[in-house]
Amino acid sequence: MTTQHRVPGVDGVELHVSVDGPADAPAVVLLHGFPQTHLMWRHVVADLAVDHRVIAPDLRGYGASDKPADTGDTYAKRTMAADVVAVARHLGVERFALAGHDRGALVAIRAGLDHPDAISHLTILDVLPVPEMWDVLHGVDAAVAFHLYLMAQPPGLPEAMIAGAPDAFFGFFLDAWGGSFPDDVRAEYLRASRAAVPSIVADYRASATVDLDLDRASRAAGEQLPMPVTVVQQDWGRVLGFDAADLWKPWAADLTHRTLDAGHFMAETAPAEIAALLRRRSAPSSPTAR
Repeated sequence: MTTQHRVPGVDGVELHVSVDGPADAPAVVLLHGFPQTHLMWRHVVADLAVDHRVIAPDLRGYGASDKPADTGDTYAKRTMAADVVAVARHLGVERFALAGHDRGALVAIRAGLDHPDAISHLTILDVLPVPEMWDVLHGVDAAVAFHLYLMAQPPGLPEAMIAGAPDAFFGFFLDAWGGSFPDDVRAEYLRASRAAVPSIVADYRASATVDLDLDRASRAAGEQLPMPVTVVQQDWGRVLGFDAADLWKPWAADLTHRTLDAGHFMAETAPAEIAALLRRRSAPSSPTAR
């Protein structure tokens, strides 16, 4: 049975967290993407919760979680990753499999780098690491990622522009990125995003500033994700002219990379395939209860 909780992250921020499955089962934490909430995992949760403890938070700044004002690193993926580990520990889970989609995948990458002892396996859905994400965007082809450049601007203009037509802005991505959502789910994504414009912009702005600096420093230091890593992506490389698997190799020694023709919102368009993948890559042992 699914239960909803308010769980402390770090720095006084509380996250809204959905929990399902047996308390003594292997734990998997699921992090949503943009412009969504934990609701994007609903089909995957229904599958996994038969034999896993499934923890699905709204990231800080999204959904029903707290949306603190940005002070520079409030929405750094390092801070958001610390939230995730703190939430799991509050729920009695010291070690877990972690999966992230889109923005949540960037949080998951940083969690894997900063908290390797907490994470047994890492699954990344349809994103590149931050430095590579910026590096592959060139010329007119970069128009597909216009929102990255818009939300990278200093505070003020992006928030005002998006707040002027939030449903048109967020709805564009729900429609353009291969989604097919029930009316009530689409309406909930729009409602939640409409109520979180400043924090969503701050999350994206961080990826052009503090996240980029942190990830470049990690690469320069030769840091790698030490756990098994599975990356599932659309074939953006074919469109934008890069080899995605090649770009991922420096980040993970134990890497499985595959492309999937299921659109960006693959946890909703191909939930059985994603759930099966996560089941194979979940933690092999039960979580430690406190």
